[in-house]
Amino acid sequence: MPAARLNRTSPDPAGGTAPARDMVWLPGGTFRMGSDHHYPEEAPAHEVTVAGFWIDRTPVTNRQFEAFVAATGYTTVAEIAPRAEDYPGALPELLQPGSLVFTPTPGPVRLDDWTQWWRWIFGADWRHPTGPGSSLDELWDHPVVQLALADVEAYCAWAGTELPTEAEWEYAAWGGNSGHEFAWGDDLEPGGRHMANVWQGPFPHANSGADGFIRTSPVGHFPANGFGLFDMIGNVWEWTADWWTARHAPARSCCGSDRGRLDPRAASIDPAMPDIPIPRRVLKGGSHLCAPSYCRRYRPAARHAQAIDSASTHIGFRTIRRTPAPA
Repeated sequence: MPAARLNRTSPDPAGGTAPARDMVWLPGGTFRMGSDHHYPEEAPAHEVTVAGFWIDRTPVTNRQFEAFVAATGYTTVAEIAPRAEDYPGALPELLQPGSLVFTPTPGPVRLDDWTQWWRWIFGADWRHPTGPGSSLDELWDHPVVQLALADVEAYCAWAGTELPTEAEWEYAAWGGNSGHEFAWGDDLEPGGRHMANVWQGPFPHANSGADGFIRTSPVGHFPANGFGLFDMIGNVWEWTADWWTARHAPARSCCGSDRGRLDPRAASIDPAMPDIPIPRRVLKGGSHLCAPSYCRRYRPAARHAQAIDSASTHIGFRTIRRTPAPA
């Protein structure tokens, strides 16, 4: 499919100018979204048609996010102490700025308790992704992480962009090759070649780093898909504009009524946590923590729920524009 390239600046609310973006025009089309062969939340597979849009060639990097913060003075959610009224029952000493950091376990553990490998680290934020002792040295061209949804939306407002819908994101991730398991074919590592930054070895204690990376990787390091987009699979999960649903919603008829339908934001709340009603968005793409032995979500059809207030070391984003097609 032909693709165009966009490099342009955008006005920002502070009166400055957002740096030029490297974006690809996707003319849009019809594809088969979801899967009936993996996790239940990916079903049912169904045909979807999307209109054309511009999309970032790579996830937003630390360098790009730093330009936004420098221009606006923005403070991210992870840099602000949580409010006690938002987290009933939380111990006061835990209400300090921080975020979730992946911490490998000393050895094999049960895989049904994620708290064994995720730690709330005081002082972890986008500038210090794994905690106060870390920095962005050598990471400027890696995806920015440790951002909650509000941070991502603030960046988009400054850059004059938006988050893609789940359908737009998945269409882009397939790269015109939705008839296969992966955008590049049916094998995760065809001919032994690493196509994405994912976990190699038994999770969560022994990542061999055979693909060259233990955590994030520089954007564009692994091969582009058929649309010329990088890191649509692996490296970091990416936020989308859609509220979480346990399964793909069935298509509505032309004469259907919305009467009685749940508000999608409210319906996205985790029923297992009624005392902390935080809405959730759809994440796409998997991350460097996805492993054949644990999380096989390094596929375009895969999806995951994420509370909008939460940030971590394996979630980033990319943006789109729905401006007219190139001449």
